[in-house]
Amino acid sequence: MSDSHVLSEPAILYFGTPVVLIGTRNEDGTDNIAPISSAFWLGWRCVIGIAASSKTTENLIRTGECVLNLPSRDEAAAVDRIARTTGRNPVPSSKRMRGYVFEPNKFERAGLTPLPSLTIEAPRARECPVHMEAVVAAQHGIGDDTPELRGAIRIFELRVVRIHVRPDLLMADDPNRIDPDKWNPLIMSFQKLYGLSAGQVHASRLADIPEAAYRSPDVDRART
Repeated sequence: MSDSHVLSEPAILYFGTPVVLIGTRNEDGTDNIAPISSAFWLGWRCVIGIAASSKTTENLIRTGECVLNLPSRDEAAAVDRIARTTGRNPVPSSKRMRGYVFEPNKFERAGLTPLPSLTIEAPRARECPVHMEAVVAAQHGIGDDTPELRGAIRIFELRVVRIHVRPDLLMADDPNRIDPDKWNPLIMSFQKLYGLSAGQVHASRLADIPEAAYRSPDVDRART
């Protein structure tokens, strides 16, 4: 059988992940919010990858908490308005060379409204349909086996402790289930912003497994 593929060396491998707006608290008590797209979830845990030089990383290490605000396609313009900004002053050289600028009021620049959280100090973003209050469970570097990459990126494991969901996204008969036909996350694919097309593309055998079968003990832990 012939193979029609060709070898390729893309500089980035962002094949498509949800955008997350991470809310953190600065050392002077002001709010910071920053978009990332390196994130995935297992149970009530989220793993994110983020530049070690970012203000968000600094805040995460200092406070041990954040809010994972999930924008839909409707918030794409807000995300883009702060896509090349940083709360670090002076701007780190790695970001300056990519055209980033210092912005101390990123909520205002994005056109988003900060809301207080219930269990932590980090801010939620009212306009985002989903907010996840979270605490840092673990962190480590990535690429540390390569001298040129050592210390450049941090990986954080976050434990979710509260979830706020816009009611219209929930199943009509179950307040603890998101209706995937109603949720349309903002997706980053090779630095461009996309939404999902309407409807399933194919039936899923995984969907026959009740969601409750995946329930994490972190859910009960979050109640205490």
